[in-house]
Formats: sequence, structure tokens, C-alpha cells
Amino acid sequence: MNRITITSLVCLAVFISAGPACADEPSGAFPYTVTEETANRPLSAAMKRVFVQHPAPHINDNELYSQFRYTALKGFDYHDGDGTVSRRDPTKVLFEDGKYHVWYTKRDTPSRPVGPDKCTDTIPSTDWDLSDVWYATSVDGFHWHEQGVAVARPAHPQPGWRSVTTPGILKWKGRFYLYYQAFMEASGKRGDHCPVAVSWADSPAGPWTPENKIIIPNGAAGEWDQFSIHDPCPLVHDGKIYIYYKAAFNRPGNVWICHGLAIAEDPLGPFQKHPLNPLVNSGHETTLFPFRTGVACIALRDGQEHFTIQYAPDWVNFEVAAITELLPTAAGPFVPDAFTDTQYGRGITWGLSHFTNAATDWKRNHTVLTRFDCDLSLDINDPEMKRHQISFTPETHYRHGLTKNQRARLAKATANLKSPPSDSATGQPPSVNTNQ
Repeated sequence: MNRITITSLVCLAVFISAGPACADEPSGAFPYTVTEETANRPLSAAMKRVFVQHPAPHINDNELYSQFRYTALKGFDYHDGDGTVSRRDPTKVLFEDGKYHVWYTKRDTPSRPVGPDKCTDTIPSTDWDLSDVWYATSVDGFHWHEQGVAVARPAHPQPGWRSVTTPGILKWKGRFYLYYQAFMEASGKRGDHCPVAVSWADSPAGPWTPENKIIIPNGAAGEWDQFSIHDPCPLVHDGKIYIYYKAAFNRPGNVWICHGLAIAEDPLGPFQKHPLNPLVNSGHETTLFPFRTGVACIALRDGQEHFTIQYAPDWVNFEVAAITELLPTAAGPFVPDAFTDTQYGRGITWGLSHFTNAATDWKRNHTVLTRFDCDLSLDINDPEMKRHQISFTPETHYRHGLTKNQRARLAKATANLKSPPSDSATGQPPSVNTNQ
């Protein structure tokens, strides 16, 4: 027998002796029906991510995937949308004394924002300049009753004298704490420079007592958070207060926006920043909630991993769990176990967020609060929230059309293709870059 025949017989003998075991080995093309065993076959990098990186192989079974639905809120007046009244950046929603409570940034000024060069002590620079923290309640989460100021701007030179904004709520041992950005200069003068301050109360309705001191300071010169500690988002974990926050850095280069973590055993500090900061590399606002044994994060925009929902089983090291769309901006979800030090978080189903430039006209620039609903919960199963084929009208796409400069560049490129300019040195047409 020749060598090929001997080899064939040996392989056939091995196949026969192996018997049924060979049926368990992955072979051939990828199967039509996907089962748990499919993960054990040789996989491409893309298919391996499906089985290894995400909480479930299919998007419909992923508890950290959801679409989002929005509902206009009742009970808030915006002065006919003229830009003088703005509400934004809601806290988590609490349920206390038979009703829902939320705190938020409110600006009520004689004029719309005019920018850092024209602002005064009464005319705002930005939409969140010259603001206070306000408070509202609701019995159903859709109709709200504004109750008034919770934390007003303190007198100069206390932290926040220019503006107090973007609050985060904490309930700790029967007392309530509001953390907020404490501006001591008009926003935009040098950026959005500010630390975090805090006020406390024995009831959601107040009265609120300001500590009149910086609770989470900016980083040292040269550190990523040297200028801003924004969007304080408190949670309780392992018997401690975890406050996630964001900072923008790397100016004047490409701006990065990342999230960090500060931890304390007492609501008034001292807070220690985590040595691995920043922990989340994307997301313009901080929205986090306990989920299973870890914490989940909504990363809306900015960064390589925007439009994602991320998960950190150890509350520190985040990985992308889902990619989605129409995520809520500056979301303040209803998180019943945010402050219970839960060992197994249940997730979220709704909350409040905001829409910027609600007038679609920057001359009347203001922001409005809205309600979002979703299924990022272990306790419900809403197939409608798991759909992943949202269609947008042609008009929606055309609103994001080319700019004049882009049209001019493309016209020039086309003209060069028709009549290439000659190279002054050689007299020959230069190579044409058709990468448009």
C-alpha cells in the first residue's frame, strides 16, 4: 500500500474506535441552531465576544440591554419656552412618605444664557449658570408638583455662590444628603471648573443645611480631575458611600470625558479617590445603579464606548455589556435599592432625564425634564423594550446633513477628478486622493 492509503486507514480506524464521542466534537460549518454547546466550538473573535463578553449570547436575553421610551411630564412651566427658565440634571428618584421625590438644577433668570464674555451677576453664561437646586414630588411619576428651592446659592465666597447644579441624592441612616457642583465662577470663563459640596436634611422636604465646604476636591495640578468634579452619583456599597463622578480633561487637545470614584465611610467625608481612576472611559453624565453583585453604568455619549451600558462586578472594572440607542441624557433613575447596601441589585425600569435645547433654537436655549422607561430589571420581562430595530424618518437623517465646508470640499474633490491640477515641479498631474 502507498503512504496515502495507510494514512487513510489509520484515520478511519481512529474515527471508528472513537465512536459517539466524535459527535460531540465541533466540526463543519457554524450550526443553524445556537445552543449552549455552540460556545465550545472554534469561534471567530466576533462570535467569541457574543458568548464571553455579553451577559447573554442573544440581545433579547441580555438583561442589560433595553430600548428607551419617553413621556412628557406634566406640572412644569417653562415661561413659554423663551429661554429664561430651565430644568435639568435630575437626581435619582426616591419614594418616601407615599410619593416620589426628585431634585434638579433650575435656572430662572431675566434673560437666556449669553456666554461667558457677556454674562453678569444676573445674566447667565450657560444654561446651568446662576442656578439653584429645586425639588418636586409626584404620586404617579408622570404628574409633578414643584415644591420650591431645596438648596439655594450661598453667599459669596462660600462654595457654590455663583451656581449650585447637577445634584445627587443619598439616603444614609435616616438622613438625606444632596451633593452638587459648587461653582465659584461663571461657567465657561475657563471651562466648567468646580468641586463638589453637600447639604443635608432629616426629611426629603428639608430644610436643608449646607456644610459650606468642599466635600470632594479637585485633583492636584496635572491630574485628570484638576479642574472639575461633576455629576456626583452616590450609591451605598459594602457599608460605604460610593460617589461616582465625571471630569473633562486633556484640553487644549481632544477632550476626554471619563468617570471616577470617591469612597467614604461618612457622608461628610473624608472621601478617598480610587487609585485606578478614571474607571469609565465614556459617557457625558454619570448614571449608575446596583445590578446583581456589581454596578451598571449608562454611558450615553462622548468616548470610544458611547451608547453603551456597562457592568462592573467589582464596582470598579467596567466592561461593555450592551450597545443601544436613544439613551436618556443625564438620567436620574428610580433605584429602590440604591442605598440599601444590597447584595444583589435588581436594576431599573424608569426615571427622569432631560432634553437640551428644547426650543430647537439656541436663541431660546433651555432644557426640560422628561420621563424615560426601560427594561434594565431582573424583575420584569418587557419584550417591547428589547426590540432593536428603531426606524428613523428621512427627515431625521437630513437634519444631520453636510455643512457648507463639507460640500465645498467634496465639490473641489470632484472638480480635481475632472481636471486635475498639474504639479508645479514636474508638470504632471498629482496623484488624486479619492477618499472622500
